[in-house]
Amino acid sequence: MTDLSYYRLLLLLPLLYVLTGCGYHLTNSVSERLAVGQQLWVPFIGNESVSPTAQTVLRRALYDECHALRGMVPAKSEGSAGLIMKGRLLSYSNSAVAYSAVDRVRFLRLTLSVELELYRRGEAAPLWKGVLEAAKDYPANTDLALQRNAEESALDAASRIIAQKFISAAEQSY
Repeated sequence: MTDLSYYRLLLLLPLLYVLTGCGYHLTNSVSERLAVGQQLWVPFIGNESVSPTAQTVLRRALYDECHALRGMVPAKSEGSAGLIMKGRLLSYSNSAVAYSAVDRVRFLRLTLSVELELYRRGEAAPLWKGVLEAAKDYPANTDLALQRNAEESALDAASRIIAQKFISAAEQSY
């Protein structure tokens, strides 16, 4: 074996090690993750905001995203749930973010702020607790019906963003 072949072999070994991955793996056990088939109960979410429907849209988004992303299912009652979520809608606001050349509002931003807590059934300490925020821009319109539809779509999108952030944050804190 020549010196050149020997050096190539020495360089090839670390290269193979690097290319095979960093060895990352999850440190928490399967029982600590949000998993397929777990039953989730989300009772009525408190509403400290000005929107009469935002908490209902947020609750539906939490159920939908937990099912779509982790395969969790809604529980029939709090007693049958493995995980229980509590929450408060802290704020709901709209603000102008873009104007036209004639100084009329072109786009609005809907911003939600929510405090959520996740508990395992029978435990007093929360698995996760935090405040999440999300914002979604939507077009302004002089037609009130179109304006309301755009705002409702933005509310649904912001609620889904909060639900996705919740899943990510809850799994990272396990």
